[in-house]
Amino acid sequence: MDVVKLVKRAKRGNKEALLQLIMSEKNIYYRLAYSYTGNKDDALDAMEDMIVILYEKIHQLQKEESFYSWSKSILVNCCKSLLQKRNRMVLLEDINSVEQYELSHQQVDNPYHKSEQQMDIQSLLLHINEYQREAIQLKYFHDLDNQTIANMTNVSLGTVKSRIFEGLKRLRSQLRGDVNE
Repeated sequence: MDVVKLVKRAKRGNKEALLQLIMSEKNIYYRLAYSYTGNKDDALDAMEDMIVILYEKIHQLQKEESFYSWSKSILVNCCKSLLQKRNRMVLLEDINSVEQYELSHQQVDNPYHKSEQQMDIQSLLLHINEYQREAIQLKYFHDLDNQTIANMTNVSLGTVKSRIFEGLKRLRSQLRGDVNE
């Protein structure tokens, strides 16, 4: 699939081209939205909001090859907006409890079936601030580069690097049992 060609077609109003771009990354979009919202319904709502915005603003995209980082930034903003509208913050404990409920009810459509090790990682992440947690999750769970994270979170590249560095430093000290840091 040639992303640049599809984006150019989508900019000319071809809905099928836009749909093809979105569908090729639908699982990545879902995992990203789920990691912010903590549940299937909110993740799907955020994805729907993203699709509407992409359709309305595709002509504003300057570099066609940046479509996926641009669309992921829009998705993150949709997730944050959705959570803000609902006036709630999703804690990692909430995500884990939702996943445990879904696991106990034999649902197979949840991509976040956690192993014990992954759950340990999630509980460790509770020891760092929300900005560090967000940067670390985007980098290591969603395999995004620092510049993309900076664009998605509307902060400088240096801030992203600092959040990751300080967050990892704090996680290491937590693993060693240094509770003073």
